[in-house]
Amino acid sequence: MTLPLKIVFSLFLLTIVGVTTWAGLQVPLWETPREVVLHPWFIATLTDTYLAFLTFWIWVAYKETSGLARLVWLLLILLTGNMAMAAYVLIQLWRLPPGAGVDQLLLRR
Repeated sequence: MTLPLKIVFSLFLLTIVGVTTWAGLQVPLWETPREVVLHPWFIATLTDTYLAFLTFWIWVAYKETSGLARLVWLLLILLTGNMAMAAYVLIQLWRLPPGAGVDQLLLRR
């Protein structure tokens, strides 16, 4: 049951790392044009993205019992976004016992 999820989240992680690497090699992030950064849709998209990151982190905070782990994952998610999120899900998937269902992925152990 978890094999398809492992494949999907591995593809997500590889794609995100690949596209981010490609974009960074084209134009450094700090050289993003001012007209892009100040565009209302850029601001709306960035706000939506970071609220999604925090929504995902709420689940991470529920799953993790250590305050340090919660803080580290918050920083990783805020700094690397979907890369950290895909990595977190993959770690959780690989920690599951054979034959585990999605419920065991989603719920605290």
